[in-house]
Amino acid sequence: MLTALQNHRRRSADAGFTLIELLIVIVILGVLAAIVVFSVKGITQKGDTAACQTSVSTIDTAAEAYLANKDDTTTAAGTLTLQQISAFMHTIPTTVGSTPVTASTTVSTIDGITC
Repeated sequence: MLTALQNHRRRSADAGFTLIELLIVIVILGVLAAIVVFSVKGITQKGDTAACQTSVSTIDTAAEAYLANKDDTTTAAGTLTLQQISAFMHTIPTTVGSTPVTASTTVSTIDGITC
């Protein structure tokens, strides 16, 4: 009878995890979660920068296409507004990077935006 009680106690003591083991696992999961959050933040910043650079490049290309279509060699591309070159763009952007732009914004203003 005594050995059966000792076996029962031994099995119940070995059946679970200790509080320290559970806390260590929780800390490790927290560290891994923090690493993932900071990695994703860097990815989104790179994406925003690439989108801004693409917008500036698209506007520059539209200005060059406008001047080539008009066969105008006297007008500087930087003096054109988004309204003038809108026919050469799919849509007129409302922001470039974090800077708001309108149809009257000039190409040179957009070229000066730091992405």
